[in-house]
Amino acid sequence: MSAALEIHITLAGAERVMAAGTTAGEALEADGRSVIAARINGELRDLAAEVAEGDVVEPVAIDSPDGRAILRHSTAHVMAQAVQEIFPEAKLGIGPPVENGFYYDFDVKQPFTPDDLKRVEKRMREIVKQGQTFRRRPVSDDDAREELAAEPYKLELIGLKGGAADSEDGANVEVGGAELTIYDNLDPKSGELCWKDLCRGPHLPTTRVISAFKLMRSGGAYWRGSEKNPQLQRIYGTAWESREKQDEYLHLLEEAEKRDHRKLGAELDLFSFPDELGSGLPVFHPKGGIIRRLMEDYSRRRHEEAGYSFVNTPHITKEHLYKVSGHLDWYADGMFPPMELEGARYYLKPMNCPMHNLIFRARGRSYRELPLRLFEFGTVYRYEKSGVVHGLTRVRGLTQDDAHIYCTRDQMRDELKSLLRFVLELLRDYGLDDFYLELSTKDPVKYVGTDEAWEEATETLREVAESEKLELVLDPGGAAFYGPKISVQVRDAIGRSWQMSTIQLDFNLPERFELEFQSADGSRQRPVMIHRALFGSIERFFGVLVEHYAGAFPPWLAPVQVIGIPIADAHAPYLQDVAKRLRERGVRVEVDVADDRMQKKIRNAQKAKVPFMLLAGDDDVAAGAVSFRYRNGEQKNGVPVDEAIAEIVDAVERRIQV
Repeated sequence: MSAALEIHITLAGAERVMAAGTTAGEALEADGRSVIAARINGELRDLAAEVAEGDVVEPVAIDSPDGRAILRHSTAHVMAQAVQEIFPEAKLGIGPPVENGFYYDFDVKQPFTPDDLKRVEKRMREIVKQGQTFRRRPVSDDDAREELAAEPYKLELIGLKGGAADSEDGANVEVGGAELTIYDNLDPKSGELCWKDLCRGPHLPTTRVISAFKLMRSGGAYWRGSEKNPQLQRIYGTAWESREKQDEYLHLLEEAEKRDHRKLGAELDLFSFPDELGSGLPVFHPKGGIIRRLMEDYSRRRHEEAGYSFVNTPHITKEHLYKVSGHLDWYADGMFPPMELEGARYYLKPMNCPMHNLIFRARGRSYRELPLRLFEFGTVYRYEKSGVVHGLTRVRGLTQDDAHIYCTRDQMRDELKSLLRFVLELLRDYGLDDFYLELSTKDPVKYVGTDEAWEEATETLREVAESEKLELVLDPGGAAFYGPKISVQVRDAIGRSWQMSTIQLDFNLPERFELEFQSADGSRQRPVMIHRALFGSIERFFGVLVEHYAGAFPPWLAPVQVIGIPIADAHAPYLQDVAKRLRERGVRVEVDVADDRMQKKIRNAQKAKVPFMLLAGDDDVAAGAVSFRYRNGEQKNGVPVDEAIAEIVDAVERRIQV
C-alpha cells in the first residue's frame, strides 16, 4: 500500500492503517444491524462516511442512547414518507427523535384519525421490508430551496442554517449544522429515489434495520412550538432495536397509565382542576389536603432540626425587584403579564429568591450569623404554555419548599455537602431511594456574572456531587442564568426518572442585590448564596408520589389509615371504641356504618387503598380482638386490640409501606 493511498486512523484506542476512501463502516467492520453508525472525532456520522487521516473512529451500537436516537429518527423519515404517499397534499414540518420515540409534524387539511394511523403504519411496514437505503447528499442553500420549493416549512428552516443547534423545537435535526444536507430514500434494487427530506443525519444504513415500531397517537402542535404559528398535526411513535425491548416499553406505558396521578387523583378524591380557575391551577380536596399537610409538617420539622429560619413573602411585587434580579431580562417568557396599579407595574412572583435577598439585606449582618438558612413554603406563578401543562407535574401555580442559604466562601463546600445529604435523607423518608445526580452548567448565552465565578461555582458543585458516590450526569447549558445547579434525579417504582430537588450555587445575585456581611476582620464581604428546593414543588412531588405508590400511600401518608368494618350493625359501637383509642394515638381512622354488606365495605376500602382494615364480629367482641386485614388482602384473625393498635402505630412511626 503506497503512502499516497493510505491513511492513519485511531480505532479502539490503537492506530490503524487504512486505504484511502475507506468508509467508517468498513473500518469498524460493522454489520449495519448491531453497529449502525460511527462517531468520528466525536461527531455522529453514517457508516457510509469516508474516514480521513488522523480520524478517531468509534462504533455506535443500536442499543446505545445515540443508536436509539438514530433508529428513531430514521423511523420518523419512514413515517413521513408513508404519510406523503397516502396524503400527497401533506406538507412536512419537523420530525426529531425524542425520549423513547419520535414524532413528525404535518400540515394537512384534516386531523389524522385512528384509521389513518393504521394505514400509515401498514405502509411503513412495507417500506421497512423493502429495505430502502438512506443516502446523505450535501446541497447548497439555493439548490435546497429549489428541490424543496413545495415544502414551505422546510424553506423556513433553510434560513436558519447553523443557527438552530441548540433549539428545543427539533429544528436542530435538520439545519443545526454548518452545511445543508438532504437524505434520499433509495430503492435497493433500482437505486431510484423514493422520497427525500432535509436532514442533518445520521441515519441507519437501510430501513430493514428497523426491527420494531408502533404509532402511538396524533394531536395538534404549533409549528416550532409557538402559539403565533400555524397548528400542524403531529404523529407520535416509538421504535426499538428489538420486539422484546418494545414490548417492555409498552408494558411500562400500561403500568404508567394505571398509575397516572390525574386518574388516581379523581378516583381517590385527592384534587381536581376546575375549569373556572384556569389551566394548571389545582385545588386539593380534604383527603389530598391531609397528605399535603403531612408533607409540609414533616418537612417543617426536619428543617427546624437542621437550623433553618422560617420566613414568609408576598405573592406579588413591583417590577423593579425582578429588574434587579435579572428575571425580567432572562425569565420574562415564564412570567405572567404585569398588572397596572397606582401608577406602578406589579408581577406575580415566579421565584422567591429576590424577596429572600431583601430579608437578608434588611439589616446589617455579621459573619457570626452565617450560614443563615432561610426557608419558606412560597407559592409562585409561572406562565407555562398550555401544551406543556400536565396534571400536578407541570402547573402554573406551585408552592416550593424553598430555601436560600447565605454563607462565606470558606463555608460553602461543607454547607453544600451537608445540604445534599439532608436532601437525600429526606427523600428516602418518602420512600424514594434510587438516585442519580445531574450537574447543569452555564448556558453560553443566557447567564450573568463572570466566567471565572461560573467556573468556580461549577467545579465546587462537581466536587460536592462526586462526594456522594452517586452516578453523575452532565447537563450542558442547563443551568439557570445566575448559577450552576445539581439536580437530584429519582427513579420511581417502575423505573421512570423524575427531577426532584435542586441545589444551585450563586455568586451573582448577592452582587446584584449588594448583599454584605461584616467579616471577622471588620471588612465588608459578599456572601455566597445557595438556592435549594427540596420537593421542587409540593404539587409536582405530590403527583410523583401518587404515581410511585400507585395511590397506595404508606400508612404515615395515607389520608385514612384505618377503616373499621363491623360484620353486623351491633358490632359498630365496639369498633367505635377501638377507633377512639387509635385517634388518641394520632391515627386517622373511620368506621364504616353504611348499609352496605361487609364484603362491599371491604371492596370499598381496598378501592380507596386504605392500609389497614379492622373487622369485628361476635367472637372478636367477646375476645377483645379484631380481625386484622391488610391492603393486599392478607388477614389475621383474633388479634388482640392492643396488638393491632401497636402494629398500626409502629408502621406509621417508622414510615414503612405495608
